[in-house]
Amino acid sequence: MKLKVIITGTTGMVGEGVLQECIRNPEVEKILLISRRPGGYSNSKITEIIHTDFYDITPVEDQLKGYNACFFCLGVSSVGRKESEYFSLTYTLTMGFAQKLANLNPDMTFCYVSGAGTDGTEKGRSMWARVKGKTENDLMKLPFKRVFALRPGFMKPTTGARNVNKYYVLVGWLYPFFRIVLSKYVSTIKEVALAMISCAQKGYDKQIIEVPDIIKLSKL
Repeated sequence: MKLKVIITGTTGMVGEGVLQECIRNPEVEKILLISRRPGGYSNSKITEIIHTDFYDITPVEDQLKGYNACFFCLGVSSVGRKESEYFSLTYTLTMGFAQKLANLNPDMTFCYVSGAGTDGTEKGRSMWARVKGKTENDLMKLPFKRVFALRPGFMKPTTGARNVNKYYVLVGWLYPFFRIVLSKYVSTIKEVALAMISCAQKGYDKQIIEVPDIIKLSKL
């Protein structure tokens, strides 16, 4: 099955890396980017929509029909944010976007970039982990064909990426060491992207995709 993919967050590190792999992968035939600002990408597969309000995608919904996968890479850090703000930017925004897509494309596979340590019980002490857990849980109740939550930990950026988080610039040289001693929490963004493509094409026997699953899926 050839993939027609919607990707969000391509002006960020993860989204940019996922986009680059989708461009290179022959199983992805069409890519729709939804961004708040132009990403500057040019490829025959790509169509880009500039839309500033991700809480309401009704004005562009006609352009979202006919796609069979969504790689949702949009996200913010919880650092310095109150729970109400983080909840709005993480849960409310994501769910509103996903609910609209589920109505438009019920045969779609939705892949959500979550994070290692997410709290699926929604009861833990960590605010960000509870919010991410609730987001995962409620996404899986939507009427998509399939929903997967990927929980990457430390990720090696894609070579040549423009949107690399400063933290990864500072500690990226430690990646080979981390990969050995923290193998359950370390992957490349390329592996995350390939895992998404594999989930969308073939499915998987788990909906929660931890780092070992990401690495396994990237090789299928």
